[in-house]
Amino acid sequence: MLDVVAKLGRAASDLLGDNVFSLDREITERLRRIPTRLNAYGYDAWGFHPATARRALLVTALFYKYWFRVQTHGIERMPPGRVLLISNHAGQIAIDAAMIATACMLEAEPPRIVRGMGEYWLPTVPWVNIAMVRTGSVVGTRKNCIDLLEQEEAVIAFPEGVRGMNKLIWERYQLQEFGQGFMRLALETRTPIVPIAVVGSEEQAPAIANVMPLARLMRMPAFPVTITWPWLGPLGMVPLPVKYNIYFGEPMWFEGNPSDEDEVIGEKVDQVKAVIADMLARGLESRRSLFW
Repeated sequence: MLDVVAKLGRAASDLLGDNVFSLDREITERLRRIPTRLNAYGYDAWGFHPATARRALLVTALFYKYWFRVQTHGIERMPPGRVLLISNHAGQIAIDAAMIATACMLEAEPPRIVRGMGEYWLPTVPWVNIAMVRTGSVVGTRKNCIDLLEQEEAVIAFPEGVRGMNKLIWERYQLQEFGQGFMRLALETRTPIVPIAVVGSEEQAPAIANVMPLARLMRMPAFPVTITWPWLGPLGMVPLPVKYNIYFGEPMWFEGNPSDEDEVIGEKVDQVKAVIADMLARGLESRRSLFW
C-alpha cells in the first residue's frame, strides 16, 4: 500500500513539474509579445520588470489553471491600445485582479500587462511596495492612471473600492456604490471601458465580520473575519478552490466633459454598473455550483 502511495506521489510530482515547465515557457514567450515599452535595462517608466513579473505570473497562472480553474468569456472583445477594465470586487487580497491580469496575459491577443491601481496603504507594506511596481501595478493616483493610458496601457479599476473589499458573505454580488473617478478619466483620455464580471471571487474567502477597531489600529481599510480565518491559523488564509468565471463585456465608449456635475457623470457610471450587474446575474444563473 505504501509503495502504491509513493508511486502516485511521484507521478503527481512529475506531472506538476511538467506542467510548471510548460507554463513557464508559455509565459516567457507571451511576455516577449506584450506591447509595453521597456528601456535598455528591461524596465518601463513605472518600474515594471518582465523577469520579476514572469516569476509572479507563474504562481498566479498555477492558481488560475489548477486552483480556481478559471474560464474566460468574451476576452476577444478587449480592444488593442488604451483600455479601462472595470470589474466587481471582493476580498482584502486582490485575487480577482490577479486572475483578470493572468487571463489577459495567457488568453488575450496580443498578451497584455494589466496595470493595477493599488490602494494608498499598499506601498507602506514592506516587500509589497517593490513587488507591486515590478509586476505592473502602481499607486492609484489620477496622474499615474492618465500617464499609463496615454502610453496605451490596460488599466484595471474597481469602482466599489473598499466598499467591495468589505462585503460580508450575505452581501456577495450586490454591487456597492461606484466611484466616479474612472469615468472622468475615461472621458479625459478618450479611453474605452470594458466591463468585467467575476463570478466566484465573492465566495473565495467568505467574510462573516469586519473588525474595524483592529483595522484602524493596523492602518488597513478592513480587518475581515472569515469562516476559516483566524480559526485555522495561517491555513485559514488560503482561499477556497471556488470555480472562477470571468466575463468580458463589449467596450463602452463615452463622450462628454470630464468636469461635468456629479449627476451627469453618475448617469454614465450607472450604465457601466448596470452592464456588470447584468453579466453577474447571467453568470450566476448559469453556474452549476461553487466548485464546478
